[in-house]
Amino acid sequence: MADADGLALQGLPANVVTLLSEFLRASQAAYSSDLVSVVLYGSAAEGKMGPGSDVNLLLVLKSFPREAAGKIRGPFLAAEAAIKLRAMFLREDELGQAAELFGQKFADIRRRHRILAGKDVISGISIPRPAEIFRLKQILMNLTLRLRESCVARNGRPEQVARVLADALGPLRAASATLLELEGAKAPDATAALQSVAASFGPESAAAVEQMLVAHARRVLPADGQDVLFHVAEFTERLCERARRLS
Repeated sequence: MADADGLALQGLPANVVTLLSEFLRASQAAYSSDLVSVVLYGSAAEGKMGPGSDVNLLLVLKSFPREAAGKIRGPFLAAEAAIKLRAMFLREDELGQAAELFGQKFADIRRRHRILAGKDVISGISIPRPAEIFRLKQILMNLTLRLRESCVARNGRPEQVARVLADALGPLRAASATLLELEGAKAPDATAALQSVAASFGPESAAAVEQMLVAHARRVLPADGQDVLFHVAEFTERLCERARRLS
């Protein structure tokens, strides 16, 4: 299995390329023929990483032996600390079940991914519509509850609010793209999907989303962002209500 070529890693920061390449080489050496595929997904796959972005990998394996896990621990921990590497280790025979149980996540992976090594295991994934709808509603309700808690605990603390907004952006982008797909529409990318859905709810939601994007890019709260956390929570509630109408 060859290393990821320059095209697969194009558009990523130099330190991300270096640490991803090191982790990939370690994984190939440790798992050998048991390594079926390595998939980069999310904002890194789009080439749209912000300061707070994670680097998300899916490793598809024939098996998950203990000794191989020990061999990749060092490179993984180095990348986890330096570039916020997050990895999902999935056996090949678990793909179908995982796609059904985590429908929205795999719909997002299908939209935004790059194959770094091995075969393409993503394009052929089938996600049952009922499972995707259920998971979308579950994620949005959970996010609504978390944002309400943050409105109580974090509002008035700009640095903490900025962190909450930055962390919520990824799930809301993915949820918006999934929602539009399930409604029969598509956006060019996940950010455009979020902006489109927000605009459909009116100027207040649209403005809240733009402030979220600023918080994600700069890790600071916009000067006019005092009430943005409440507006984002309200926007998420409306997304929940819209998702409940899907069938």
